[in-house]
Amino acid sequence: MSRPKKKLSYISVPSQTVNSLSPSSLQSLLISPKKPKSPSRTFPGWLCLTSPRLWFLALSLVSLFGMLRLGYNLDPLVIPVSSYPCATATWSKVQGLVPREFSKRKLSAGLQGGVDSQKLTLDSHGFSVTQKLIGSNVPDGDHVKGRLEGQLHGIHGQSQALASHESSMAHLSIEAKDRGTNLWKWDQEQASSGIAGQLHAKVSPESWTLQKQSSNDGGFDSEGEFWKQPDGMGYRGCLEFSKEYRRHTETILKDRRKYLLVVASGGLNQQRNQIVDAVVIARILGAALVVPILQVNLIWGDESEFSDIFDLDQFKRVLADDVRVVSSLPSKHLRTRPLVDNLTPAAHISPDWIRARYLKKLERVGVLLLRGLDSRLSKDLPSDLQKLRCKAAFQALRFAPGIQELGNRLAERMRSKGPYLALHLRMEKDVWVRTGCLPGLSSKYDELINIERQRHPELLTAKSNMTYHERKLAGLCPLNAAEVTRLLKALGAPKNARIYWAGGQPLGGKEALLPLIREFPNFYNKEDIALPGELKPFAHRASVMAAIDYIICEKSDIFMPSHGGNMGHALQGQRAYAGHKKYITPNKRQMLPYFLNAPIPESEFNRIMRDVHRDSLGQPDLKIGKLRRDVTKFPIPECMCNSSNAAHSFS
Repeated sequence: MSRPKKKLSYISVPSQTVNSLSPSSLQSLLISPKKPKSPSRTFPGWLCLTSPRLWFLALSLVSLFGMLRLGYNLDPLVIPVSSYPCATATWSKVQGLVPREFSKRKLSAGLQGGVDSQKLTLDSHGFSVTQKLIGSNVPDGDHVKGRLEGQLHGIHGQSQALASHESSMAHLSIEAKDRGTNLWKWDQEQASSGIAGQLHAKVSPESWTLQKQSSNDGGFDSEGEFWKQPDGMGYRGCLEFSKEYRRHTETILKDRRKYLLVVASGGLNQQRNQIVDAVVIARILGAALVVPILQVNLIWGDESEFSDIFDLDQFKRVLADDVRVVSSLPSKHLRTRPLVDNLTPAAHISPDWIRARYLKKLERVGVLLLRGLDSRLSKDLPSDLQKLRCKAAFQALRFAPGIQELGNRLAERMRSKGPYLALHLRMEKDVWVRTGCLPGLSSKYDELINIERQRHPELLTAKSNMTYHERKLAGLCPLNAAEVTRLLKALGAPKNARIYWAGGQPLGGKEALLPLIREFPNFYNKEDIALPGELKPFAHRASVMAAIDYIICEKSDIFMPSHGGNMGHALQGQRAYAGHKKYITPNKRQMLPYFLNAPIPESEFNRIMRDVHRDSLGQPDLKIGKLRRDVTKFPIPECMCNSSNAAHSFS
């Protein structure tokens, strides 16, 4: 009997499962065909936890989710920033990100005449740049625009990393204008400025803020205090003339018989003073004022006329209700021999003295010619005449439009990177000779001044019986560059302060200025900030050059003279009348003994200097008992008033 054949059982297995089984598992399956029944699955077998496909799918989903998250997160790798909300970077770090080809010459060549406006804002993400270029006026303007935008957007990516290292800086809003001319000195001048926002752009006074840095002397916030403006106590220009003054005006303006001719001599600011006095004298005599004649200066050889320096239309228009101003004598007086007088011997002449001396003769002759008006008119005048002096000095005398425009343009360049200080340095050779002082540069220059003074003793205007040391301690000598530098540092001037200096060529040239240049690298005069050829038309016109200095100094945030003088006095009154803009008056008599005391610690010296100058920073001077105070220097109370005189009583 044949053995019955074994029945073979067959199972159906998905190929995917077979492929996923190991050889040992497959063998056991073949040997044990009778497998207990398991509950039926409701999901595919490939979803088993031991399935490699499951793990591969999970990893794929995680990767996809991560990629989607990165795609929506614009800044996934945020580096912790400083405690200030705005990212900043020092110029020295940003300078390395700007290529060398963006130098002054190449950048100005591409942008001059083509940049209309440019705004750079430092926000929490770094630099964001908006530019408007007039490509039609600039060769290759699009190329330069693309290069500049590319570099600045490159800075945007790196400024975040720099932000955490600059927690001492604050937000800067920067706006560049003036068709690219504010890009002068791109390469070198800001290497020490320490502010990335000073990328040759204009900073508006309202938005310009700095995180103040405290000095080591008792926590004094030196930089913040230095740029702080004095409290003007609400004083403003206030020229209210009396009814009697206005009643006489109509009679004076109708008079056609009396004319006053005046010859103004000296430098520009001496001539300004004499023109103001001429206006007052014309009013006292009831005469028409012929446009003053500017005497040719023998030293400078400047032959400029009144209308070349000043705005004649403005002069006539402002004084129309006070004095009749005419451009020339009427024809009937052209052959008249005028009454000529030289006021040189006289001093502090009063209105009564003027009427007694000239009025009857002037009514008979018709024309009076005066010379030597310099500081001859008394400073103690009736209130209406004091107001007239202020009106002539602060409102009527404006520079000719061309000069004013150029001065404003240069002042804007100084302000394009923040506030600036203006210095009037009196260190010329003739100043040292006339004052009887020594420049303190070296024995060679001191000997030169002594020899010149012996040759021309008539030039000495100081007291001849005083020694140089006595004059120095009495405050009669100009400050030299080393003394100006030490005073500015003591008052809190930061090293990156932008300084404009006005004045003639100092004795010793650049060597005389080295202390200032070393301590304050951002040190300029008009030749430094002017474009090539911009000053050429006025190269031999000293009065125009002095007018440009005056405008830039007038518009500065702070002004300080190294010595008294006509320009310093004029600017003191002008800045007071404009709202008491900061004006530092060096108190030489009190401070110089400390300059000579070498062992005194620097922190103590700085504290003393601040105390000495606490009341010499341009705040309103309310002292009215002092005689012979020039209202064009101290306009309160005659020419300024406020709404709270009760709160600020005169002392």
